[in-house]
Amino acid sequence: MLTQVFHLHALSALHVGAGQALGVVDLPVARARATNLPLVPGSALKGVLRDEFAGKDCQQALFGPETIVEGTSAHAGAVAFGDAHLLILPVRSLAGISAFVTCRFVLARYADDLRRAGAAADEPPAVPAEVAEGTALVTAKTCLKARDNLLLLEDLDLQAKAGADLWAEAIAGRTHAGDPDWQSHFKQRFAILSDDDFSFLADTATEVRARIRVHDSRGVVQDGHLWYEENLPAETVLWAAVAAGPARNGSGLDAQEVLRQFRDGLTGTPTLQIGGKATIGRGLVRLVL
Repeated sequence: MLTQVFHLHALSALHVGAGQALGVVDLPVARARATNLPLVPGSALKGVLRDEFAGKDCQQALFGPETIVEGTSAHAGAVAFGDAHLLILPVRSLAGISAFVTCRFVLARYADDLRRAGAAADEPPAVPAEVAEGTALVTAKTCLKARDNLLLLEDLDLQAKAGADLWAEAIAGRTHAGDPDWQSHFKQRFAILSDDDFSFLADTATEVRARIRVHDSRGVVQDGHLWYEENLPAETVLWAAVAAGPARNGSGLDAQEVLRQFRDGLTGTPTLQIGGKATIGRGLVRLVL
């Protein structure tokens, strides 16, 4: 089985819901059970990408039949999707407007997935040593310092230290290849936080929006129709892995050809819409293979 890592760069607020209310937020985003970090379930990715292959001969080989009429003709798809995990979270910064933050725990998991996907030719940088709470690793050309070595991100006061250049270069190159202006913008605002500080921001720095329903004739909010939705903010970056095996529909495609057809089928697809709230502009993402 062959695997490849791909990235999702949110172009608008992204809501892939958990289906249940937690606390004051009526519609929270889906989160991993063990880490409580936001994610996009693999099932959501598969459904959206299947639609991108509508009308193409390889759709059933790659994704399986949409419905099963009888058991003897049923077969599984040749591609399997993992969940998309949070890699970069944009947060408010007193200097530089916004910071793109991650942490050692996330980078270690990301590097492991890159290696499992056979990215040895483009080996990811070494994961930094443990970052102390209250500290942030930044790049040499950072614009995030409010004064001296002080970073003010959301409600956190952090001391800036050098050490993020290699990872800033690696992530910018993978997610914004061919766009030197955006790479420079990203690298100036990139920071690696402690695991605890990043976890705090992943819990508290997501975007929560109030929604209402207006009464048609009275022009005011209908009783009981005020609710709150959680979103991952625009510029969030997630990563996921897709695995390809031989086709099971009798077409004879091997894993290499399946992965090639998957890549080719997404060529020229600048944006996708993932999750709910599509009619109000949520969930627009850029897929980076």
